[in-house]
This record gives sequence, C-alpha cells and structure tokens, in this order.
Amino acid sequence: MRQDYPILEFDPTREAIIEPGKLIAPIDIPEHCVICFFQDVLSGLVNSGRATHVVDGRSEMGRHPLYEMEVDGQRLAFFHPGVGAPLAAGLLEEVIARGCRTFIVCGGAGVLNSAIAVGHIVVPVAAVRDEGISYHYLPPAREVPPSPEAVEAIERVLERHRLPYAVGKTWTTDAFYRETPDKVRLRREEGCLTVEMEAAAFFAVARFRHVCLAQMLYGGDDLGGAAWDHRDWVSRGSVRAKLFWLAAEACLEL
Repeated sequence: MRQDYPILEFDPTREAIIEPGKLIAPIDIPEHCVICFFQDVLSGLVNSGRATHVVDGRSEMGRHPLYEMEVDGQRLAFFHPGVGAPLAAGLLEEVIARGCRTFIVCGGAGVLNSAIAVGHIVVPVAAVRDEGISYHYLPPAREVPPSPEAVEAIERVLERHRLPYAVGKTWTTDAFYRETPDKVRLRREEGCLTVEMEAAAFFAVARFRHVCLAQMLYGGDDLGGAAWDHRDWVSRGSVRAKLFWLAAEACLEL
C-alpha cells in the first residue's frame, strides 16, 4: 500500500524477484557461524592455517570469503560482513542460503555514555531502527530484538568467564557523519548504550528468515562527551580476539 514515505511501504510477500534461496545452492557448511567485524582477527586465523576456505561470495568490492574451522570437535563457520547495513544484510542472506542457521555477531560500537570503557562488553537486547534495511524485512516499528535464546547463550558464556558486561539497546544508523548531539541525547534517553551501523539489519533479517542471531559489542569510540573521542579503539587486538572466541563459544552452545 502506498504511504507518504516509501520506507514505510512494507510488503510481507515472502518471495522476492531476486531470492537468495533460488540463486544460491546449499553446501556442506556448519550450521553455527560467527559474524566477525575484526579483519585482523580473521586474518590471523586464516594465516595460521587454523581455518579452511569454503566458498566466496562476490560483489563489485571483490571476494567475500566464508571460512570454517574446528573448535573443540565442532565445526564453526565465520565471515566478515563488510561495513554498513546493506552489505551486511546481503552477505547474511547468502550465508543463510548456503546453510548456516545459528549466528553470533561480534563487533565494536561507539558508546553514548563516556562511563562505558574501551573494551567493555555490551549485549544489545534491542536495536533502534534508524537505518533502511530492516524496513524491508519487518513492518515499521521503532525497535527490533535479537533472538532471545542467543542472548541467553551470550550471557551464560560471559558469566561463566566472570566478565563484566552491560545489557541495553543499541542505535543502528546508516549516517555516522550525522550523529548529532541532539540525536545522541534522544537515543541515550530511550536506553541506547551504543551506536553502530548493522545490528537492526541483522536482527530483522534473522527474524524474517527464522534463524537464530544475537550480537556482542565492545565499547569503542566515545560520543557521550562534549567532543568525539576516538580512544584508539580499533587497535585493541586482545579485546577483539577475546570477543571472537567468546562469540564462538556462545554460538556453539546453541
């Protein structure tokens, strides 16, 4: 139905003209998959010989490789989703079509409260939908949640390792150069701890495709003060590696 704004014209039709499940054949791939934004961590796994290359997706950017490895006798897939909701959602769609069904995402995020230290773990229980992709998978709404059973698995793992973490909402936006002071204040007032670019899209695709998915973030740059503080967040190699292995552990529990 035509609306005043095209983004509100949700169509619940299950099958699109370009349908991943008809274009991409299932392959022998693990059901469990970690989606990891840390290219340094993934490159380390590949270069060490621990991971096996399975297949490539392709776009105008080039290859989008999917890997697998063995963890404690279990098969685990992993891939980098790119940056930004459209690419991340598209690559998730393709991996679902190949056969993965259970996902834990690990990445970093800007913090909206300066008290959240660099490296502190945040577990989103909802994403504010300030991007475009989720509106093509779910009816318009302010938020979208992850899979509750996947959130529970993450929390079990973090508590097992006695790691402190925060639980709250995340703000997903396409426009990182338009995170204004007033918008930061509004999002903070509604309970958002972090800001990133993909969570709402991941959660929406997972709900539409009936797969299990949740996300772990670590506190990165700071948008909660009077001025932006980068905090050298992308160089936290030990934090990033630890988050990958925590995500793997949680994923394999599902």
